[in-house]
Amino acid sequence: METSSELKHLRIRATFGLYGRRISITDETVPRVFEHGKGFLDTDVPALGSTTWKANKTIVKVGNVRIGGRTPIVIAGPCSVESLDQLRETAISVKESGAAILRGGAFNPRTSPNSFQGLGEKGLEMLKKVGEEVGMPVVTEILSEVDIPIFERAGIDVAQIGARNGQNYRLIKEVAKSGIPMLLKRGPGSTVDEWLFAAEYALQEGNGSVMLCERGIRTFEKIESRYKFDLDGMKNAISRTHLPVGADPSHSAGRNELVPRFALDALSSGAKFLIIEVHRNPKEALSDAKQQLDLMQFRKLMESIKSHDRV
Repeated sequence: METSSELKHLRIRATFGLYGRRISITDETVPRVFEHGKGFLDTDVPALGSTTWKANKTIVKVGNVRIGGRTPIVIAGPCSVESLDQLRETAISVKESGAAILRGGAFNPRTSPNSFQGLGEKGLEMLKKVGEEVGMPVVTEILSEVDIPIFERAGIDVAQIGARNGQNYRLIKEVAKSGIPMLLKRGPGSTVDEWLFAAEYALQEGNGSVMLCERGIRTFEKIESRYKFDLDGMKNAISRTHLPVGADPSHSAGRNELVPRFALDALSSGAKFLIIEVHRNPKEALSDAKQQLDLMQFRKLMESIKSHDRV
């Protein structure tokens, strides 16, 4: 183990405070993290997010919502912010049903460049406006580090790193530096280790408000859903990290009739939060129409979740 005298001869990349500790990160050529001049963590494991580093589970505070505690949190709203009326009607309904955080896409990464890409900054402003009207913090996806100032101006409460950017380390680091809480989705081709290491990039920037979200992985199997809902992988992550781990059954299912079962299975597997896509009229949705619940379907799901919590 290196001593403080040896540390003086190494180039320090960053020094920051995290969870009450003073941390120094050395040059990439030296695989060590230092605390108070002593090397204590190898870089071949996702150390800062581990339960070895922090035994107590982290609670991420988003406005007046606490994520990571005993009560699971539900995040709900449309795939895309389409109009103020559409968003407001959905937000009022999901809050009445029990959702705690409002979601909605303003910058939408789509497989086809011909698909609806979102309303951009206007969509962010609508999302925040409606969130404040109904009294809900808001979460939405960020696609590029150049959009961080826009998110800050709009007052977005949580920046989501989507599955396509799950290993975009530059984006993860820059969002972390901004101090905005982060919801980090697992990439469809990422192992659990790669997912946890992605979170490590945020933690090394001193941002401890990171939540991990399982949203399904690709397999070679022919399955009923859009992606394989990897609850074993999610449980593996839960056992290894102090960060809150949740799930997105909507994107994994790809079909709204599967979402309730996937959601309850995730809760039974230890998910601390769920992200559910909800639209006032899914048939008219401009994106991901097949996987969005309507307002009554979501209300029934929330009744099932409340019954599940009482068990």
